[in-house]
Amino acid sequence: MTREQQNVLDAITKMTEAFQNKDIDTVMACYEPNAVIVFEPESPISDTHILREMFTKMSMVNPIFTYSGHEVFITGNIATHIAPWTMTAKAPDGTEIKQSGLSVAVLRKQKNGQWLMILDNPHGQFLMNK
Repeated sequence: MTREQQNVLDAITKMTEAFQNKDIDTVMACYEPNAVIVFEPESPISDTHILREMFTKMSMVNPIFTYSGHEVFITGNIATHIAPWTMTAKAPDGTEIKQSGLSVAVLRKQKNGQWLMILDNPHGQFLMNK
């Protein structure tokens, strides 16, 4: 992995760790304004207030994410990150939650060198499961 690919992966890791730690301000700072996030297949959201609310609500189940690999492709100031993931959590009633999917994220390199997500779809496998 090149240094720039590692920088992209570091941006993904920063967001994942912040989400697991319920640090929603840092989660939101990992995205460009007007970024699109797909919390549910075929339902993209770009409204910042709704995104913050969704992340806050989802963090309440104490999600733990693991990735089984990462691919990072870069062209110019655009990068794609692809990774299979598994999430375990607990509902408020103690019920175990386990989900998995294929994350597909598009990031843009900012003028200051930081990579921010502009599109985040953790349900990249959706069309294959139809």
